[in-house]
Amino acid sequence: MATILLLLQLAIVLAMIFIGAKVGGIGLGIYGMVGVFILVFVFGLEPGVIPIDVMLIIVSVITASAALQAAGGLEYMVNMAARFLKKHPSRITFYAPLVTWLFTHWAGTAHTCYALLPIISEIARKEKVRPERPLSVATVAASLGCTGSPVSAATAAILSEELLGDKGITMTEILAITIPASIIAILVASMVQNYVGKPLEKDPEYQRRIREGLLSANENADEEKNAENPRAKWAVLTFMLGVAMVVLLGIFPSLRPTFNGEPLNLSTAIEIIMMSIAALILLVGKADVREAMKGNVFASGINAMVSIFGVAWMGSTFFNGHDETILGSVDGVFSSYPLLFAIPLFLFSIMLFSQAATTKTLYPVGLAMGVSPMMLLVLFPAVNGYFFLPNYPTEVAAIGFDRTGTTRIGKFVINHSFQLSGWITTLVSIGVGYLIMKLFF
Repeated sequence: MATILLLLQLAIVLAMIFIGAKVGGIGLGIYGMVGVFILVFVFGLEPGVIPIDVMLIIVSVITASAALQAAGGLEYMVNMAARFLKKHPSRITFYAPLVTWLFTHWAGTAHTCYALLPIISEIARKEKVRPERPLSVATVAASLGCTGSPVSAATAAILSEELLGDKGITMTEILAITIPASIIAILVASMVQNYVGKPLEKDPEYQRRIREGLLSANENADEEKNAENPRAKWAVLTFMLGVAMVVLLGIFPSLRPTFNGEPLNLSTAIEIIMMSIAALILLVGKADVREAMKGNVFASGINAMVSIFGVAWMGSTFFNGHDETILGSVDGVFSSYPLLFAIPLFLFSIMLFSQAATTKTLYPVGLAMGVSPMMLLVLFPAVNGYFFLPNYPTEVAAIGFDRTGTTRIGKFVINHSFQLSGWITTLVSIGVGYLIMKLFF
């Protein structure tokens, strides 16, 4: 009877995740909360831990990022990146992914790459490079940048005290493993992707669009630029000051204020710093706070917070109600073969559409199953599995921005342009991270 109840509750949890993902937007969080309601009021399970710290960090970081967008800081950064990429058009397949990764690593959200995708596509087309090649890696690299960004929601989840922050994992370990692992993975994916598909001038879809007059073979990329806010660069520098402070306080806990003999925990420090930085950005950038609320960065952040609130709480409630049964059924498997824990991380990330939600939901399970904190850090890139289905907003945007039609979804849906780059970056970054851990930690 107990097994039947467990399976029934698991089916409800998965159903709520599936329905929420299909609805999209804040639906994931809303239906996650429906799952909490059913587990608590129908099955009598005790509510799990609410991920308050992660939610507050998301609010603080997204507020700062939204203020940066309102001040024109994101546009300023995009224009700088565009100028750099246009100076090196023949290397677009290698440089574009590194730029989108760097943007995400700085800003903490992959949504910063939207403005870069059409620029990448047009530079590639002008250079007669198949746009699929740089776009596929650049889109995946943007997501990879979240796993290790000092101010991303996923990293905040890892650093929270209930996860790895209380297990000896600091910002030093996170950056030392994720940065080299990510860069090497991106370069490997770029090298492979540089030979994928037919040359642009021989691509049937591209040729069809030229024949039908949808494109001109000699058409130049759009060179128009929007006027920049003259104070935008100061807003960017202010935001970077906040990121630098977070990194320094993460690496050197002695710099934080001490209370009762203990340094202020990093989660609280991030919340205080980034909300204060948001105020400073609005001041130096002379930005309208109402514009910050209207931007896509703020909307995506609120969506992430609601999703984590519902889904992570549902996952915590289910696992805490059946922890002995679940742990007993896989006793020793993940502790003996910890790399296998990448599989549930990858699968859940496909359903949850959020690195932070996946981290907050499954990392407590991994710890309980005997996976070491350092190994969980190595497996961090596995939470980027939502590239598997081509319905994440950045993937949809990349397909739409490629006017040549080379970036596409295949007949069987999963055989799309991002699949190869996604698998390469995930596997290589985990492999390099594992090697770094063995050699230096």
